[in-house]
Order: sequence, then C-alpha cells, then structure tokens
Amino acid sequence: MTASLATPIALPKKRHRNLAEGVVEQFTTSIRDGVLKPGEKLPTESVIMELHGVSRTVVREAISRLQAAGMVETRHGVGTFVLEPPTQLRISADTIRTIGDVLAILELRISLETEAAWLAASRRSEEQLRQMGEVVQRMKEGLTVEADVQFHLLIAQATGNPYFVDILSHLGNTIIPRARVNSAQLAHDDPAVYLQRVQREHEDIYQAILRQDAEGARAAMRTHLSHSRERLRKAQESIGTGASA
Repeated sequence: MTASLATPIALPKKRHRNLAEGVVEQFTTSIRDGVLKPGEKLPTESVIMELHGVSRTVVREAISRLQAAGMVETRHGVGTFVLEPPTQLRISADTIRTIGDVLAILELRISLETEAAWLAASRRSEEQLRQMGEVVQRMKEGLTVEADVQFHLLIAQATGNPYFVDILSHLGNTIIPRARVNSAQLAHDDPAVYLQRVQREHEDIYQAILRQDAEGARAAMRTHLSHSRERLRKAQESIGTGASA
C-alpha cells in the first residue's frame, strides 16, 4: 500500500484560504482521477502531517470534510478508506417507456412539487411572480408542453433551493405526462374539457403563490398532479382492457 499512498500528495502547491482546504483538494483530485480507488486506505494522520507539513488538527478537519462529502469513511481503529462514488440519477427520457413509468414519475413529483409550491409561495420574488403570470396567460391562449414545463420550473426556482431546479431540469419534458402519452384521449376525456381543467389547475396554483398562501399552493399542486395521475391510471386501465379483449 505505501507505494500508492504517497502518490496523491505529489501535486503542485496552491494557495488556499486555509490549510485543511488544500489537503481536501488534493485528496479530492486524487480520488476523482482514480489515483486513489474505492476501498483503498488513506495514509495515516502522521504520514499526511509529514507530507503536507500541517498539524494533526488540520488533518482531522480535512478528513471530516471528505467524510461529509461522502468520499471517504473512517473505520474506528482501522483507518480511513475511499468510498465508491455515488450512483448517478437513473431517471432520464430513455428510462421512461411505459405508462407505469410515467405514473412512477408522477408519484415522485407529487412528493417533490407539493413542497416546492409551498416554499415558492413563501419565498417567491415579484419578478418570479411576474414570469409565472406571463406563462399562465400563455397557457390560456394555448396549453403547450413548453409552457407547462416552464411554469413548473419557475415554481422550482422560486423555492430558492437549487436542488429542486436540478431535478426538474434533469427530467425535462418527461415531467409533463402528455409529452409521453395522450392520457386524456386514452382515458376518454373530452379534449376541450381536459384543457380547460388543466389550465384552471395551473391558475389555482399561481393564485395561491400570488397571495403567498403556502398551504393553498401545496393543496393546489397536489390536486393538479393527483388529477394527472388519475387520468394516467384510467388510461392504463383502458389499455389493459383493450389488450385483454
């Protein structure tokens, strides 16, 4: 092991805001570049102290940061080891192929976006509200997938939490069921009635955010997504009935 342990230290010296940051950056680079591999043991505290010219306190702070980042774990009395990198998000357009897949995405969205609406009502800015209003108006003129996606992304942005935006952006148009399947047609809904209902649901969400009614926004979002789920469920049943016939 000792031959590979010194390798991650042999990097150009850089100025850092503190000593621990420099140690963290060098180990992070070595782990990401594969110099230190999953399961491999890091040098002892004493070795790191000597190689970096830092104190034991600095080393321990650096190790704590690496642990917090999920890059290493310390086993008491054994040492600190590199962890496997976290698995990538499996959700993508390629993995969403059936109505069942779209239903599963809707279940995720109900959990995620009801809270996003609650936060958006509490935190939204006047500019974000203005943009939502413009999209809602566009929806009244013609409900497109693009406008629908934009509306939900604006709500995510209004939370002030970038992770809501990251997840919904990653999903892209897959967050809108009709981008994948014509659930209204399969569920035998009248198209005009369906569009009016969806437009009204978006308006209800917007109005709750407008008046900063967090609970109302949460309820309106849950109603909207639950109706989408119910339409899809009916569509799934319709397909199943047709197949068995």
